Parts: sequence; structure tokens; C-alpha cells
Amino acid sequence: MPWCVCFVLPLSYSVFTVLSAGAAQRRVPPRDAATATRRARSASGSCAEKPGFQQQAETGMMSSAACDGKTMFGVVVAGLGIAGQVRIRDLLSPLPSSPAEKMSIKGFVSRRNLQEQQGVTQIPLDEALSREDIHAAIVSTENSSHEDYVRKFLEAGKHVCVEYPMALSYAAAVELFRLADEKGKVLHVEHIELLAADYRQLKKEVCGKSLQEGSLHFTAGPVAPGFGSLAFSGISRLTWLVDLFGELSVTGAKLTEEPEKKYTKLTAHLLTQDRRSLTWIEERGPGLRRNKTIDLRFDSGRVDQLPAVPRDPVGLFAQDLRIFGRKLLGQVATEALQAERKRVLHCLQLADRISQLVQAPQQSAS
Repeated sequence: MPWCVCFVLPLSYSVFTVLSAGAAQRRVPPRDAATATRRARSASGSCAEKPGFQQQAETGMMSSAACDGKTMFGVVVAGLGIAGQVRIRDLLSPLPSSPAEKMSIKGFVSRRNLQEQQGVTQIPLDEALSREDIHAAIVSTENSSHEDYVRKFLEAGKHVCVEYPMALSYAAAVELFRLADEKGKVLHVEHIELLAADYRQLKKEVCGKSLQEGSLHFTAGPVAPGFGSLAFSGISRLTWLVDLFGELSVTGAKLTEEPEKKYTKLTAHLLTQDRRSLTWIEERGPGLRRNKTIDLRFDSGRVDQLPAVPRDPVGLFAQDLRIFGRKLLGQVATEALQAERKRVLHCLQLADRISQLVQAPQQSAS
């Protein structure tokens, strides 16, 4: 049965990773004019004592009973591209009456030497790892460094929120979740594509329908260095298909590359558990407009356009921050955490398999 039939978890799943070398210097405007208030929030030090969370052996679930209303989490942001700047903004101006209000930003980490950003000071990575008033990290770097940052913060005893993909291999992701469990820390993998209004409406429209076959075709400009193969850099599209139709298997994959033109195209053939065919196409190159095209055929009709819906008044990163906060406070059910982890790992396993299939012909040719 498709997972969407079994349960719906509003706002319990989590970017499109929008960092790029050319865009990394952009500033993100604050939500409002209360800059002084937000800076005061950042500077106010009296952050919590180390929260008394109870580890549960297999899930890393935190006990909400261990958190009182005064608990605060000091947070550091690692990476200062567009996503990192939005994270800082949302931490400075959290959604009212949301778990995000329990977070206080203590600084940001970057490989570049930067000036103060939105009133927040840069700190060295070693300091972020060792400071007792920093309890959690948000990793917003390029994909290739996610695994290393996540491991370092977990080993230092910090909770972690990381942009997708959490790692560039299934085996590494399994190990990071194991480490989070061992340390009794939250490891939250952001997937804001599941929070987008058009996707949520699409999920409502297709849930309960019997798929016959379908395709998802994504186009955009060239992939920036450090973001991995198309199977991993495009894992948000794969996540859509898994979230809509349940666990999948890979039956074939092909990669077309024209390096001199910075053009790549991945075509992956997938099967649902009841043997229905899905095709995922990821196409990247100069001049390609960022766009998704769907063609889903059901026994009761066809869906070939994404729903036209108003944009959410709350930003996707702010929604994701609320989810991370709920996990820190132990407000997410164990079953939901287990289902989310299962989906994250399954998608990474599919990406691994696709990468293996497209690499095999290249290795044979060489």
C-alpha cells in the first residue's frame, strides 16, 4: 500500500538546496524591522543547562517530560549560503508560539572569513563543537560536506538538523543515525519539498488512487560543484515519488553527459510494490528553466499538472525549523520518527543503486 494511504503527517516531514557559488553572497532581508530585538535575542546568553533528555535505545526519541517550559537550545548554523542565511533569519524571528522560540542562535560557522551577519557573529568550528551553551547545529553547507559536519556535531554531543541529502551514500547515513542513537541526540533531515503547498495538495489528490504508471521530469541549471551526482542532488524528487507511492525498486538507469556543455541527464526506471512503472528524469544544463513536469495515470484518470495553490504565508524553512523544535522538545511520536527515518534511508538506498547502475557502463567503457 502507498505510504500516503497509511498515514498523513502534516508538517512532520521536511530544501531545495538553493546554495550556489554565485548566490552565496546574497543577504536575506529580515522578516520585519525589529532588528535590535532580534539581535538582543541572539546575544542573550542565559541558555539552558544541558537538557535532560532520556534516550530510547532504538529510535533516539526524546522524552517531552524532560523538557520544561524554560528549556532553551543554543543553536549554531554551519554554512552561509542562501539557505544558511534564511536559517539565521528564522532563528532570529521565530514563529510566535512555536517550538522555534525555544532556540537561540549563538553564532555561525563558515570556511570563509565573514563579517557579522544579521547581527550574528562568526565563530570557529572548534568553538561551536566545544561550547556548552550550544546544544544543536543546523548544517546548510554543500552536499559533499554534510556527512562530515553531521558526524562532528553528533560526536560533540549536539543535536543536528541537516539539509538533504544527509550524506552521499546509504551506508554513511545508516552510520550517522546509529551515532545519533548512541549519543541520544536528534538527527533531523530537512525535506522542505514535502512541505510545499503544491505538493501537499498533490498528495491529497492522488492518495487512495490506483497508479497505473507515471513520470516526474525535473529541469534546472547545471549542478554546482560539491553537490554530488544527480541521484543525490535530486533526491527531493525521488522523495516525492516515495512519499506518494511507497517503497520503490530500481529496474534501470541511464546517464547522459556532455561535460563541455555542462549538460547532464539522468533517467531512472522504478517500480512500485505492486509493479507499476515510474520514470524519474533529472535534467540539468545551461538555459534550462527550473521546472517540474508530472504525468501520473490512475485507473480513475490522469494528473499531469501540479496544483495551482497560493503560497504558504509561512516559509518552508520556518516550517522545517518548527519540526526540528518539536523533535528537540520530544513532541513527535516514536512511530512518526521511525517512519520518517525509514523513508529517508530508503530514498538514499535508491539513490545509491541508481548511481551504481549509471557508473557501471562508464567503468566498463574505461
